[in-house]
Amino acid sequence: MCDAPDVAGSERCKSCIRGHTRARDRLTSGKARTKAQRLARELVTMLSDPFSYIDDEIHGESMQYYSEIIREHQQDPDKPTPRRERSQRLSRKTSLIREVANKNRWLHKPPDEEQIEEMREILRDGDVRPPLTWDELITEIEDMLDD
Repeated sequence: MCDAPDVAGSERCKSCIRGHTRARDRLTSGKARTKAQRLARELVTMLSDPFSYIDDEIHGESMQYYSEIIREHQQDPDKPTPRRERSQRLSRKTSLIREVANKNRWLHKPPDEEQIEEMREILRDGDVRPPLTWDELITEIEDMLDD
């Protein structure tokens, strides 16, 4: 969080940006080997675009806070803008996965038994055998490895 005015090209901003960039690069370079490193990467990702994570179940409240700080920091005091409600989404990236999931015809009512059997047949490519159990699958893999 910065208390300096948002003046593009100012020496103070350049210095801070360089420091933040170095810290971010150190956190995100190489393979994350610990839970702390994975968490740090997750938070760096969220903080790079907090507006997109306002609805996150765990970090949403913090991302809302950072979003407000960013908006206030970037706001031109000579051009007052109306304050948005806390629950209103500030920015939203479209999510193909969310769009497809929301179009799921079984979203509110699960498929009936006939539809389930039809899907099983399609997924098995017409094979009527039931899926293998774990033991059967392991045995089949072991036989393949023996060959």
